[in-house]
Amino acid sequence: MKLGFSDMEEAFRRECASWLEEQMTGEFADIRAIANLVDKPERRRAWERRLAEHRYSCIGWPIAWGGRDATINEQVIFAEEYARAGAPNRLNHMGVELLGPTLLALGNPEQKARFLPAIAEGTAIWCQGYSEPSAGSDLAAIRTRARREGDEWIIEGQKIWTSLAQFADMIFLLVRTEAGSRGRDGLSFLLVELNQPGIEIRPIRQINGEAEFNEVFFDGARCPASNVLGAEGEGWKVSNTLLSFERGISTLGQQMQFRNELDAVITAASRNGKASDTVFRQRFAEAEIGLRLMRYGALRMLSNDRGGAISGAALTYKIQWATWRRSLGELAMDVLGQQGEIAPVDADGWPLLTNLYLYSRADTIYGGTNQIQRNLIAERGLGLPREPRGNT
Repeated sequence: MKLGFSDMEEAFRRECASWLEEQMTGEFADIRAIANLVDKPERRRAWERRLAEHRYSCIGWPIAWGGRDATINEQVIFAEEYARAGAPNRLNHMGVELLGPTLLALGNPEQKARFLPAIAEGTAIWCQGYSEPSAGSDLAAIRTRARREGDEWIIEGQKIWTSLAQFADMIFLLVRTEAGSRGRDGLSFLLVELNQPGIEIRPIRQINGEAEFNEVFFDGARCPASNVLGAEGEGWKVSNTLLSFERGISTLGQQMQFRNELDAVITAASRNGKASDTVFRQRFAEAEIGLRLMRYGALRMLSNDRGGAISGAALTYKIQWATWRRSLGELAMDVLGQQGEIAPVDADGWPLLTNLYLYSRADTIYGGTNQIQRNLIAERGLGLPREPRGNT
């Protein structure tokens, strides 16, 4: 596992850092270090377009599709510097980091030509339609269905917890296309335009007052029959390919955001005197060790790339970071004490840390609960047999 970077790669780091700092202290200073995902969506759209103008939007993609054909190391460097500069969370994360690579791997030439340029240019924002009210962590239990009528799919059903759907132009959907099918069989992966009759988006108000998530209802919505990614009935395979990219390069940028959050907690402790407390110092040390272990694990995961397959390291990564960040949120609240419950807007970063705590409560639930993650590790990583239904 390579932990260092060459002189040429460090020069690329300086180039990225310089450009990002120029943007974040200049025209886009108003969206620097935004703590939530729903503020200033139009400015974030403009930021997506600015990234695209300089081919920083999807640097790992081939040059022909708007990228830089960057190496793994260069992608790691950009992800780290992006977070270090305080650049905002990507409005088009789902399109750039998840759907785009999946299209490159599994899409046909017509689908690539139709969808990839708009993602790279920042003109088409995507969201993910997976979870349903009766199928959260158990994705194979989805009920949203699509039936074929001529050259179109007609979609009926509901998705929930759909991040940033209110700002998206398109949604990729896992739906049931084979009548009477159950479990992983009979699923297809559709690419659907959101702005059409038959689709209603309802924001879900969160505990912190924001509305990052949405319910999305489909009542006769349509998409072309050609908008099936992969073959009809292979939706489970496609969704697993997409999941492998979710454990990809963006994890390093995520970790840099964790770095920023841990530093903010330590800064708050220094200001209110708790940094001198030996118990808190021990907890800071444990958080630092956990963060470094995550970085080494992510680099190992990336260095063992198997072309879309989910490695053992990737299977463990979600539960690792989710559990670590939940503990960080608890540490933040312990440092803040009663002030964390009030969250006044002042110069000490209390709103940021209170939001960290509130967001981190969901980390061990969304994207597969910790319990589901342990099942995946047991079944896919260790090859253990599944417990027969009905057994205790």
